[in-house]
Parts: sequence; C-alpha cells; structure tokens
Amino acid sequence: MRIVLGVSGGIAAYKACLLLRRFTEAGHDVTVVPTAAALRFVGAPTWAALSGKPVADDVWTRVEEVPHVRLGKEADLVVVAPATTDLIAKAAHGLADDLLTNTLLTARCPIVLAPAMHTEMWSHPATVANVATLRARGVHVIDPDSGRLTGADTGPGRLPEPDEIASYALGLVQSEAGSLAGRHVVVSAGGTREPIDPVRFIGNRSSGKQGYALAAVAAERGARVTLVSANASLPAPAGVEVVEVETTVQLQDAVTAAGKDADVIVMAAAPADYRSAAYADHKIKKSGTGDDLVLRFAETPDIVRGLVAARGTATTPLIVSFAAETGDATASVLDHARAKFARKGSDLQVVNEVGPGITFGQDTSAIHILSRDGGEHQVGPADKVTLAAAVWDAVEARLTTG
Repeated sequence: MRIVLGVSGGIAAYKACLLLRRFTEAGHDVTVVPTAAALRFVGAPTWAALSGKPVADDVWTRVEEVPHVRLGKEADLVVVAPATTDLIAKAAHGLADDLLTNTLLTARCPIVLAPAMHTEMWSHPATVANVATLRARGVHVIDPDSGRLTGADTGPGRLPEPDEIASYALGLVQSEAGSLAGRHVVVSAGGTREPIDPVRFIGNRSSGKQGYALAAVAAERGARVTLVSANASLPAPAGVEVVEVETTVQLQDAVTAAGKDADVIVMAAAPADYRSAAYADHKIKKSGTGDDLVLRFAETPDIVRGLVAARGTATTPLIVSFAAETGDATASVLDHARAKFARKGSDLQVVNEVGPGITFGQDTSAIHILSRDGGEHQVGPADKVTLAAAVWDAVEARLTTG
C-alpha cells in the first residue's frame, strides 16, 4: 500500500517516527511529507532514513515530477500525525501553501488526521467548527487522547498512541468496502445519573464497556459512528464521534438529534427509570434526629419507545434495544425481557442478565438476541467485542433482508 505520512509542527512529531516504523515494518511504501515547522522538531535525515525515501516539504523540490499533485493522486492512504490546529484549519478551508496541504487537496483516498494540541486549542470553537467541516467532507479525524501535554498541563489533546493510529488507519482502508460502509449508526453507552441535589444522584452500575465495544466494531466495519456516552470513563474508540451526556433527558435529546439521519440506533446505555421529582439546589443535610428522609420519584422518558413512535411506518432507522434483567418469583430473565421487547417495539433486543459480579463492569458476559420474527439465540459467555460482533451480524442480516 502507498501511504503518505504527513507530519505537522507539534512536539508530538517524534511519535510519528514510531508510526512510520509501524507502517514500513508492515511492508507499506511510505512517503513522509513534513511541514517546515515539523522539520524543526524532527529533521529530514531522520524521516529519510526511516522511510528510505527523500523528504521534502515544498512544491519546488523535484518539481518536474509535479509532487503536489502526484503524491495525493497515487496514495492509497494519507495519515497526518500529529495534525496541529494550524494544519486542521488549513485543511478545512482548502488552503495549500506547502506540499502537505496540496497533497490533502489532491488525495482521493481515505484521509486520517490525528490531532495533537493543547486542550484550549482543541476545544476552541474555531477548531470544533473546522473538525466538523472536515468530518462532513469524509475526512476521518481521530479524537485526541487525554493525558500529559507539553509542560505540566494535562487534558484532552494528546496524540493517540502510534499503534492505535496505525491500526485504525490500516483498518479503515479495508473497511471502505466493509459490511457497514456508507451507514451512519448511533450507539448509546454507559449509565445515566439523575441529580437529587448538587452532590448526590441516582445511577446504576453500567460501565459502558459493551456500548463502546459496539461502537468500535461498527467503525471497523466501515460505519460512521456517533457514540452517545453517559458517564463512562473509557477512551474513545478511534474514528468515533463521542457525545457526552449525564441524564436520561440529555441522552434522549442527543440520541434523537444524532439519529435523524441514522440507519441504525443501538440503545446499549442503561437509562435510569426514575428521577428525583424535586431537585434540591442545595445539599440536603442530615437531620440528626434519626428521622427517615423521604424522596419522591418520577418516571423518566422511555427513549426506545419514543424512537419507535417517531419512526412511525418508516423502516429506518433500525432500532436495537437492550434489556438488563434479573429473574424473580414471578418470571425468569427471558420472560421479563420478552415482555419488555413487546412493549418497546424495537426491531431487535439484546438481553443481559445482571446482578452482583454479572455483566455490569465485567469484561465478559452472555447475551440473548431476540428478533421481531420470534428468533432467539444466545451468544457467550464471551468478551465484549465478540458479543458486539454478534449484535452487528444480527443487525446486518436485518438490513440485508429489510
């Protein structure tokens, strides 16, 4: 595969050396295109020695080969790591003042940008808008990691690890013809929190691991993925857009907004069934009298039923609900799940048995997948990625048959 590795001028440029080594050791033909600023961090001899190719940052070197057009047109993949605020802004606005920005304009292959910058730069409205513009054009912008930045600062903006960038970028080329290519899927994950006062909340034990695995597998299969994450402390899957929420109402609003053009919505999050009917704007104090504290609760919206109602007679988006159940004296886990499936009206339902040490927060679990035609099969016990793959297999079967 012919890869163009762009490197822009950030301190994380040294990590691109490891990324280059990963590509070349996998047998790929890599041309490094640094910016002038990048060469102040890592010199041209380093790039040339590691790639086995001459290195230039301007359009005038070997001008007879028209490199500013040829490199992009001949590439199978373009990866820019690190992608600085300046590089992202130039790419979003179509500026082309050096070899790298020219290459980005002429490339017709998958383009991956791995940002690295200070938190304030990443969260600035200009950068947010530029990233949204690029993503809307089909450029794959990986969310940066959180961690130690230049100096003593920490926060979102750290370049993802080279192995992660390489795995995502190489997988992306394969997924361009993947089974979910061209599809937009929305996945919810985690557990909502309903505030009682400024300190306390009602929540649940969901870690978000299964939802994050679902998002990652969908991205690997070529889908454009929006992950609505409720209070999950997990790294964002590469290439996935993450929308963070806290409450059930916020989860409903975010999923509804993201789902307007979605082909599939997978509701793997665990929304709270109840919220405090009255929020106290101050911390509720202990009385010291030994009297009980009585709280009144109100039901939260049923997000899945709302999505099904909003869809009406349309066939999209395909809606997958999750049921985390326990058995009791009246019925088994599956009995409760089947009843819930009938009420929800979703197209598929994934059933988890939950309890102390079961499912929530675990790396493995077992699921049952129920379909509207009465089909039912168990998967696992298995790791979350295997379970996610099984869910997407069931979804793809429905998408194919209608």
